[in-house]
Amino acid sequence: MPIPTPFHERTSELCTSWAWKEWAGFLAVRSFDTCHEREYHALRQAAGLIDVSPLHKYEVRGPDAGALLTQVTVRDVRKLRVGRVTYLCWCDDDGKVVDDGTVTRLGERHFRVTSNLPSLAWLERYASCYDATVSDSSESLAALAIQGPRSREIVTRLAGPQIEGLRFFRATPARIGDIEVVVSRTGYTGDLGYELWIDRDRALDAWDAVIAAGRPYRLEPAGLDAMDVTRVEAGFILNGVDYFSAPECLIDSRKSTPDEIGLGWTVELDRAPFVGQASLVRERRQGA
Repeated sequence: MPIPTPFHERTSELCTSWAWKEWAGFLAVRSFDTCHEREYHALRQAAGLIDVSPLHKYEVRGPDAGALLTQVTVRDVRKLRVGRVTYLCWCDDDGKVVDDGTVTRLGERHFRVTSNLPSLAWLERYASCYDATVSDSSESLAALAIQGPRSREIVTRLAGPQIEGLRFFRATPARIGDIEVVVSRTGYTGDLGYELWIDRDRALDAWDAVIAAGRPYRLEPAGLDAMDVTRVEAGFILNGVDYFSAPECLIDSRKSTPDEIGLGWTVELDRAPFVGQASLVRERRQGA
């Protein structure tokens, strides 16, 4: 049975449609109204607030944290500077995509991975060879996406003027009052947007602060239906819809390589060996 997110006490009061769906084991609002039109226009013309806490989140720490993620994913994560975020995917030995997500470097020895599907077992499968630990922060870490053309004004008002200069795919620690957060300039709408990463114990306080700060900018809570429209418009793919995770496919023809689903640009082939590299090199020679 799906469990509530850290923001459920607020979202359940606002969800007059009672349109919910299960997302990664959590209850998630599809649309606060009967139709998602108002929420969509808020995302495109003002700002929308989306509870994205159900994302799977993993903390990878240790001297070899970067080396571990460099072997498991298609990018050389060791090149990421502290405070930067990258989008990537990871493959099986045959070069077929397992999942896609982001990696944020929060410290010299600390990375955060987000994924659509559970990935703890996949990461731990390779972690034993490295001086690194992997922990699941999916339930302990709440997340809010503030997306839309007015989002910079809202987040700057919340977390201070340093946010105004935060560049695309960057992340920085910040405070909302006495609440410690990480702010990343990321999102899934294709518009200007930010994501707030918050300890679940302060989730409701953070929600209330965001709603109050966003009121002058016509911020509206938005559900997954509106976000789905924006991500399709932006050309962003979704695991389980636009492609299928290789370990979950019963027949090979349903599996995809990064090139076949438009993620070839994320692959760095000319580097140290990584999972699926040989197969991807062969595909580049022979054609997908």
